Amino acid sequence: MSEPRHAVVTGASSGIGAAIAARLLDEGWRITGISRTEPPSAERMSWLPVDLARPEVVRDALAPVAGVDAIVHAAGVQRSARLGGLSAADGELMWRVHVQAAEVLVDALADRIADGGRVVLVGSRTMTGVPGKSQYAATKAALAAMARSWAAELAPRAITVNVVAPGPTDTPMLRDPGRSATPPVVPPLGRLVRPEEVAGLTSFLLGPEGGSTTGQTLVICGGASL
Repeated sequence: MSEPRHAVVTGASSGIGAAIAARLLDEGWRITGISRTEPPSAERMSWLPVDLARPEVVRDALAPVAGVDAIVHAAGVQRSARLGGLSAADGELMWRVHVQAAEVLVDALADRIADGGRVVLVGSRTMTGVPGKSQYAATKAALAAMARSWAAELAPRAITVNVVAPGPTDTPMLRDPGRSATPPVVPPLGRLVRPEEVAGLTSFLLGPEGGSTTGQTLVICGGASL
């Protein structure tokens, strides 16, 4: 009997990250979850309590992780403000969690990813630019550039790298007071995206049928980008 595939999932304690971890666990994956707080499925996974807003601690925390088949960087935070009220601290926080943590995570594990493995970065439809979300949009746009660069570097090892970019998704982040300056808009399909739908798309990219998709940004937004 073959060993279960092993995925490292950040943000595993809440929202999209928790949904992805739960989906992969149900599909028989072995999960190493990374988050500040204990995941709801902690008893089913290995959990590393790491604050991804401090990327300098990530590399050491990953020391015991081995035999990686997939990496999913789903940890996120959102702060919003318009020009004239931008916070440099908020911008730095989002850059650290979204971009710098992804850099350290994938860089540290690159040599431990099995040939034919997968990397998925959770971006946002907001990456194309939304009033009041310039700092958040900039960090999510950076993920697409990194994914394409890494996809080209890792293609000789048949490792795919993609971005899943959700629109407004029904998660605790959507109700975070730090993003209250830009209330969510319900997409044309009449409801918010469900975290489980993002998990389903991620599962496809991590599975055998996702092996020819790399360097791409896949938007799942309920028609918000129309």
